[in-house]
Amino acid sequence: MASRTRRPGAAPGAPDGSRRRRLPMRLLLPVLVLVALMAMLMLRGYVHSEILADHRIRAEAATDKVPEKILDGGPVIDTRSGRATSLKLPDHRLVLTFDDGPDPTWTPKVLDVLKKHHAHAVFFVTGTMASRYPDLVKRMVDEGHEVGLHTFNHPDLSFQSKKRIDWELSQNQLALAGAAGVRTSLFRPPYSSFADAMDDKSWPVTEYIGTRGYITVVNNTDSEDWQKPGVRQIIRNATPKSGKGAIVLMHDSGGDRHQTVQALDRFLPEMKDKGYEFDNLTEALDAPTAHTAVAGPELWKGKAWIFLVQASEHITDVLVVGLSIIGSLVIGRFVLMLLLSGIHARRVRRKDFRWGAPVTQPVSVLVPAYNEAKCIENTVRSLMASEHPIEVLVIDDGSSDGTARIVEAMGLPNVRVVRQLNAGKPAALNRGLANARHDIIVMMDGDTVFEPSTVRELVQPFGDPRVGAVAGNAKVGNRDSLIGAWQHIEYVMGFNLDRRMYDVLRCMPTIPGAVGAFRRSALERVGGMSDDTLAEDTDITMAMHRDGWRVVYAEKARAWTEAPESVQQLWSQRYRWSYGTMQAIWKHRRALVERGPSGRFGRVGLPLVSLFMVLAPLLAPLIDVFLLYGVVFGPTQKTIMAWLGVLAIQVVCAAYAFRLDRERMTHLISLPLQQILYRQLMYVVLLQSWITALTGGRLRWQKLRRTGVVEAPGGPVPRQQARRESDERRPVG
Repeated sequence: MASRTRRPGAAPGAPDGSRRRRLPMRLLLPVLVLVALMAMLMLRGYVHSEILADHRIRAEAATDKVPEKILDGGPVIDTRSGRATSLKLPDHRLVLTFDDGPDPTWTPKVLDVLKKHHAHAVFFVTGTMASRYPDLVKRMVDEGHEVGLHTFNHPDLSFQSKKRIDWELSQNQLALAGAAGVRTSLFRPPYSSFADAMDDKSWPVTEYIGTRGYITVVNNTDSEDWQKPGVRQIIRNATPKSGKGAIVLMHDSGGDRHQTVQALDRFLPEMKDKGYEFDNLTEALDAPTAHTAVAGPELWKGKAWIFLVQASEHITDVLVVGLSIIGSLVIGRFVLMLLLSGIHARRVRRKDFRWGAPVTQPVSVLVPAYNEAKCIENTVRSLMASEHPIEVLVIDDGSSDGTARIVEAMGLPNVRVVRQLNAGKPAALNRGLANARHDIIVMMDGDTVFEPSTVRELVQPFGDPRVGAVAGNAKVGNRDSLIGAWQHIEYVMGFNLDRRMYDVLRCMPTIPGAVGAFRRSALERVGGMSDDTLAEDTDITMAMHRDGWRVVYAEKARAWTEAPESVQQLWSQRYRWSYGTMQAIWKHRRALVERGPSGRFGRVGLPLVSLFMVLAPLLAPLIDVFLLYGVVFGPTQKTIMAWLGVLAIQVVCAAYAFRLDRERMTHLISLPLQQILYRQLMYVVLLQSWITALTGGRLRWQKLRRTGVVEAPGGPVPRQQARRESDERRPVG
């Protein structure tokens, strides 16, 4: 079908006369999905301190620049007015502080104990944890506790610039606003200790924090619960001397805190019996609350942030599940392929193996052709060397390049040309079927060449009266380019190894259009070739199964086909294949609930095809996404080893497939690169097919540009003609 072209000139709306090209929706939507996926992963890495995290801790420094009143003062430091002051707590006032949370396991237990004993505390939360567990932050505020900032990513601020400090604070406040609808004026630096531990590196940070409106809160009693010294020791460490007031440091996150929870449950009643009160910091200092309600844009920004973080968490969880699924599918498929293809090869290669009585009667070879002028002579001449008696019908489907005239001018015996107006490949095949003289029908593409033995090998399975169709061994003829080599690997490993497996399971989903054979009676029983889908070869194969016919694979029936030579051509072809496969699965979906041969195919074949040809390729890029994420953000070594493990399995399968097909192993050198690049292209194509299917879009046939360079090894096609055409080959796009 000729495509319409726009006359030269300026595109509408282009004032400079240049053509304005829009990104087509079929590209835009997959790209947007990938960008959104990567954005969610980056956000997840950020809130898990895997991105932009700084885990350096500065050693102690001199203290000569720190005011003596700070070093000798209390744990509450206020530099907001430009002058440094410090405060101590009144006697018998204890402020319990918990750092690094909230934690989904231990924070609820701490809150339960505090509620049980009617005590308040201050929780210095990190932005990462508050973003991930906002409900716990809200519970803290709702139950009367105070919340302070502990930065977003928990870095040592003495290493950070003022810009990074502002970022840590603002992001921490953003998370707090989204989680509980409040701001706070309390701040505790990561890795802080007593006031007398302030030094010349941390003090400037404390001063700057004050200019941003925050009170710095350290501690003067350390429970040292992070060391897990035992419940009794934690209680001893947390108990102030001589009835003095204290700010007690504890942790509700960062590891196993069961000792902290147990110690707290004993510590609270014991200290209350001694006359201590457990208050918020502002309650203990008789000061206004540290919380300020947030409203308006600031509140909605916070809620949006929490929503995005939660979405990234859920999406990542789904991706991990998807990765587990695809890992299981990939490994399961490889195991099945290795096991069942080995069984198939041993069975058909036995010296005494026979399908039945030898098939010697003539067959009809149908060659549907649309604008195949560059290929058709090679195709027809390869058939003339056939070792099996044949008639050849070239069905010209309204070609505009003289395809039919070329065949007629060859003047070959037993070759007929049937002309029709352009109606599509299924109609051309049905037209050929109506004009065929014989009971066995071989179908091939107009860009394919057969070896002399191909037809003979292809029709021998019809010696078994149960066989209704036979799939041949399609091979890539133009494998000298990188993209051709990748398709060669795919054909040998993905298609032919698959066909051996499906043959043993008796649910082969597709007879390749390049090389397949059918009983005329079987074709007529299922209504011939259908144009209901874009994958008429898959459609007819599924119909054969449902009608009770066996569909088998003939490994020696080799055909050499011209694979797409540019990314655009490959895209068009695979888009049609994947979308057509989805259409065929949907068309034959009733087989799932039917009885007999149709039900068997529906409950065995359709699930396998859906898993291995639709779901698995759609999820396969997750392996590479997590590879990239793991390499960049860690754990790098484990990630690389896992990916290499999957690659090793693929190499084993590919090597076995090449050995079965007696192919040279040198092409497998490009397998790792194929797994990284080629898989992404197939993913985008499949995603585009899903989008087309879900939106009810229609996809038309796309004609690939042919070069006519393919010929069967040792075949009769003159090589000088292939060389004449070779200068028209397009480079890999």
